[in-house]
Amino acid sequence: MFYKIAIPIGILLILLGLWELYVFLFEIRHFILPPPSKIVMTLFEERLRLLEHSWVTLQEMLLGFILAISIGIPLAVLMFEFPVLEKAFYPYVIGSQTVPVFAIAPLLVVWFGYGISSKVAMAALIVFFAIVLNTLDGLKSTDSDTVNLFRIMRASRWQILWKLRLPTALPFIFSGAKIGISISTIGAVIGEWVGAEKGLGKLMLDANSSLEVSLVFAAIFCLTFLGLGLFTLMTIIERFAMPWRQYQNAIPEFQ
Repeated sequence: MFYKIAIPIGILLILLGLWELYVFLFEIRHFILPPPSKIVMTLFEERLRLLEHSWVTLQEMLLGFILAISIGIPLAVLMFEFPVLEKAFYPYVIGSQTVPVFAIAPLLVVWFGYGISSKVAMAALIVFFAIVLNTLDGLKSTDSDTVNLFRIMRASRWQILWKLRLPTALPFIFSGAKIGISISTIGAVIGEWVGAEKGLGKLMLDANSSLEVSLVFAAIFCLTFLGLGLFTLMTIIERFAMPWRQYQNAIPEFQ
């Protein structure tokens, strides 16, 4: 267990050390590429400012994720239960990811304003595809023999969905949720770049325009921390929602 944590941390420390050495040896100016020590100093000096903007971005990410979950999972269930709806909506679900997000962001700002609503909508749009597609694939992965067994036992369509298909789809749903909550930072930041009053994306733009590159890196670190933190939280929720998987992994397989 220890090596799983030690190895990534060790690699990170080596890379940061090489970065620091590169900036020192080649005398790179800090407004072009600041050393890690300068970024750490900026994180400490600007901690209150970074916390304020991080809180705004975190709200946008969480609300966008909740919105995508609230719409995506019911839509996937309906698409599975009614194939005509899958044929009708599936091209639009795919199409939602083929349009560049930068092309949509200005429209969302026009429609929803410079407040939090446009950033929530952008984050939800980014997450939506992963949620719908993974949920739909999970529902389709149910073993047909088990479904037939439920039907022989005279289970209703609702009972098969609730007691068999959805529990079977949970690993797929959580896979989509972990991907979605990690990339929700993209939607929130792009929305802030297009137009915002606060948020890490807005802070990055302001810092970049004044050549405070160390502050840009500090904001990137905060975004990374938010993404990793939410991913970890989703992993913990997954363990509580599917406790049987821990027991399955603990039981050795006999050939």
